[in-house]
Amino acid sequence: MPHIPVLLNEVMEILQPQKGEFFIDGTFGAGGHSGKILEAVGETGKLISLDWDKKAMERNKSIFGRNNFLFLNRNYADIKEIMKEKSLPKVDGLLLDLGFSSDQLDDSGKGFSFKKDEPLIMSYSDGGLTAYEVVNSYPEEKLKEIIKVYGEERFPGRITRAIVEARKKEAIKTSFQLAGVVREVLPKSYERGRIDPATRTFQALRIFVNGELDNLQKILGDLKEIVKNGGRVAIISFHSLEDRIVKNAFRDMKKDGVAEILTKKPIIASAEEIKNNPRSRSAKLRGIKII
Repeated sequence: MPHIPVLLNEVMEILQPQKGEFFIDGTFGAGGHSGKILEAVGETGKLISLDWDKKAMERNKSIFGRNNFLFLNRNYADIKEIMKEKSLPKVDGLLLDLGFSSDQLDDSGKGFSFKKDEPLIMSYSDGGLTAYEVVNSYPEEKLKEIIKVYGEERFPGRITRAIVEARKKEAIKTSFQLAGVVREVLPKSYERGRIDPATRTFQALRIFVNGELDNLQKILGDLKEIVKNGGRVAIISFHSLEDRIVKNAFRDMKKDGVAEILTKKPIIASAEEIKNNPRSRSAKLRGIKII
């Protein structure tokens, strides 16, 4: 199934990329948003796209090789440092799509999804902390906190106890093993069948392993140094923790007189888009203009 960029038209409406402008897409993914921005800024403009996942380069090769496009295998949280390293001017626009593409789920081999039996890694980059280490070695109370806070899970204690008991018998090495342990202890009526019982636990581990909320907080604090006056910022989040952080940061920037909020309420996908692209159902888009 081809990748469909979420809220594409709405993102373009907020960013308003013009010929000759300089943009950064901090979360390249499968390149859908980047391709549209590059088209809008034209040959006289410039786009830099980042992705922590090395495989991202393979997902949209059609826009590579252009003189006005640069891809970097880096974390979006490092954008301010990257701009200093490369002596770059402030940008006209910045996009962050905090979700991950279906390709990342399907082809990562890292256990992001419980739909495939893969090693329990869940790290976008190579090396560093893995979900395997967290699940098999973290103390019960710390594991419970991770699942409760980052997964917003209603049964963190029940899940954690089950994981601790299971790992005493043998290490939990794969996504199927972990999903099985979680499903076994949750009610059959979990979330009224709307989501798989393992969803929130997998979300929590992925967020924790990759430091996703810390990365988001960092770049939000750097926006004024990244984006020029009059520049636009669009951020798509996929769960309430992220959206709350973005909402509060934008509100504080408005209060401090450094930004104008472009979205009074978060923009969500239309019924038609959700039908064509189910992953868009939880997407929330917020935008600001730096002043």
